[in-house]
Amino acid sequence: MQEPTRIIAIRHGETHWNVDSRIQGQLDIPLNALGRSQASRLAQALKDEPVRAIYASSLTRAWETAQYLGRALELDVVPELGLRERGFGDFEGKTFAEIQAELPDQSQLWRTRDPHFSPLGGESLTDLRLRVLEAASRLAAQHPGELIALVGHGGVMDVLYRAATRLGIQAPRTWELGNAAINRLLWTPEGFSLVGWADTNHLDDDALDETSVA
Repeated sequence: MQEPTRIIAIRHGETHWNVDSRIQGQLDIPLNALGRSQASRLAQALKDEPVRAIYASSLTRAWETAQYLGRALELDVVPELGLRERGFGDFEGKTFAEIQAELPDQSQLWRTRDPHFSPLGGESLTDLRLRVLEAASRLAAQHPGELIALVGHGGVMDVLYRAATRLGIQAPRTWELGNAAINRLLWTPEGFSLVGWADTNHLDDDALDETSVA
């Protein structure tokens, strides 16, 4: 029987667009100052963990977050397109309020989590789920008995949580998808299981620490 792979799943640090409730999707938005501080603290919190590999979305906000961790662990970060955020097409760059005002019918389908709805030029929840689970399972299968880190986005974390807890794609979200939170999973060929979620103890101190790993 294959040994389980332990996974630390991480959403990128904060961006200005997170603060503005603006849809980033696959637009390449960098971390803001707080996001860089969060990434630094995350790296310090995990620097003694026996992580064997770090895989990250190639979008700057996730890639930069992963680089902090890579420097702390002295590991190279490996890009993985399957960990990129959901493609939101025409929604990208708009705030939640703008989508509601300009595209009310599409907004309703989005907010009710219609599994087959995709904004023009974007992905459906079904497509996102297939992409993320294929990538995460493929990467985990390469590291039986080891610990790996997956650095991605809110949509990616949502897919992994639902897979680990056997929740349906349309179930209302009642869990946090915090920036730079530590989420822990196990993977076996039978699927994912949840170990711990939304650990933000390393982010509790709001003071910026410029001496942390950068």
